[in-house]
Amino acid sequence: MVKTYLMRLIGGCMVISLALAADASASGSTVVAHVLSEEEAVELEIPTDIGVQKERLPLYRSGTVRYFSAGIGQVERAAIYPPFSLKLVFTAGGKPFVSGVAVTLRHAKGGTVLTVPPAHNTGPWLFIDLPDGTYQISATLGGVTQQVNNLTVRRGHAMTQHVRWAEDRSPALPAQAE
Repeated sequence: MVKTYLMRLIGGCMVISLALAADASASGSTVVAHVLSEEEAVELEIPTDIGVQKERLPLYRSGTVRYFSAGIGQVERAAIYPPFSLKLVFTAGGKPFVSGVAVTLRHAKGGTVLTVPPAHNTGPWLFIDLPDGTYQISATLGGVTQQVNNLTVRRGHAMTQHVRWAEDRSPALPAQAE
């Protein structure tokens, strides 16, 4: 049994939840994620010793573009996610991941397609369901912006793009009560 504590900053509040899951690598079980369109959520189905535990991640929409953030803890990192056309992975200063990144996507020919505020980017992974095209990405962490130009995506073909900062300038987590 693996105890995973998931921490997310939602609406300015730190939310900590405990997930009890069987060790997926030991049991051969797979965590699967499904999009629940009617509820604007991505649902994780986590096999445990006592049945399937379900966890939901917010699914956001801007026009026709859907996106969600994930990758916190072993359970989310082991999950198989829906095949969104782009997955951004954020790292900084030798840390394996950072969150709270502001992201802007533009068509290569101009025009903003999507703006993701830091509050919607609670994990180190950002999945974006984009139509076919060539895009420019601006990702900002702690006032420092990284650019990715001429990124071509095709619907039905999942592409992963890493965005790295030399040093971690992410905001400090709130102090925890003892």
